[in-house]
Amino acid sequence: MSRKKKDRLRTVAAVSVFILLLPLMIAAAAASVPEPEQTVFFAAASSAFLSAGDIFPHDAFADKSASDKHVTDTSVTELSASDKSAAEMSGAVMVFSVDDSEMLSYGVPDIPNSTDEERYVPDKKYDVGPEPYPESLENHDGIITAISYGHFNGDNYIDLDTAGQVRNITSISNKTLLAESRLSPDFEIEKNGEPQILIMHTHTTESYEPYERDFYDAGFTSRTTDESMNMVAVGDAIAEQLEAAGIGVIHDTTKHDYPSYNDSYDRSRVTVQNILEEYPSIKIVLDIHRDAMERSDGERLAPTAEIKGRSAAQVMIISGCDDGTMDMPDYLKNFRFACLLQQQMEKDFPGLTRPVLFDYRKYNQDLTTGSVLIEVGGHANSIDQAIYSGELIGRALAECFT
Repeated sequence: MSRKKKDRLRTVAAVSVFILLLPLMIAAAAASVPEPEQTVFFAAASSAFLSAGDIFPHDAFADKSASDKHVTDTSVTELSASDKSAAEMSGAVMVFSVDDSEMLSYGVPDIPNSTDEERYVPDKKYDVGPEPYPESLENHDGIITAISYGHFNGDNYIDLDTAGQVRNITSISNKTLLAESRLSPDFEIEKNGEPQILIMHTHTTESYEPYERDFYDAGFTSRTTDESMNMVAVGDAIAEQLEAAGIGVIHDTTKHDYPSYNDSYDRSRVTVQNILEEYPSIKIVLDIHRDAMERSDGERLAPTAEIKGRSAAQVMIISGCDDGTMDMPDYLKNFRFACLLQQQMEKDFPGLTRPVLFDYRKYNQDLTTGSVLIEVGGHANSIDQAIYSGELIGRALAECFT
């Protein structure tokens, strides 16, 4: 047999084998692509006005070890290259891998600095006039799923000594942060009749569902100027517990995000500076928000915990880290306070908290050494769940200084 004929036969054999194996190869490739319900996205354009206004929205999903009797599908997979491209085109912001808990971000601005710390919302439909809470919200336009965040595993997570965790997504080592978490705050709270704690809201009109349920009405923007249904109600619950413990508190209810969402942090900064100038006795500033978590298919997530037989919205503290551009040299002093409060909340009310988020963010946290941002649930939680969590935050905070 000639050499050319042998080469031709080898080529035919190789092609035949490839054709036989092709269906198996296609099936294997299809199995490796994440199904839509397995991947959690945050759409920047549609949800920026719903959340705390961060450059990055917050945790997407707990890992597979998360304790949640309500959720049957908590699997999240890492995006393939083709899915990343699709995510960028659709405006999706991020997804979390349950295997390594690494954050993947797409189509988002750079890390926030001192002059750019919230996403600009160009769509004027979000810059609206007064928004009374709707009289009826009974259209079944989407699903709400209750999820309970449990213990997280991964190199980014730090177990605090007493209780609770920190999610560290900075270049500072976990060892350094654990050592800082063991130090006392840079201040003392005095029960002398003078204000010690300021409660305020950069996004005051953020709101909640009218009651605990498994559906939502898409006609509601999850914002309202009704103070009984927005962040003011949560702040009132915190303040009530502090006052009952004899701790002086000021609750500022200025609507910094109304009628315009944009530049809310600039306006809230002026408010805080003015109050601190008038009351230099204030040591702690709590910026109380709520989160907004939603899957790519529109399903909304309600972080929930059962505390002493009642349903509460899970709480997440955000403590900012300076990347060298934020003029925030005392950020680790804020972090010590964040860890103190985190441990007290989780010790007193196990399951109430999600890990402290330690990230390159500012949120006006340069103004005191006791400044933190607290996310109380999300837009899929009920107002009663959020108010109850406010009560628990206040009780834990008072306990920190007794």
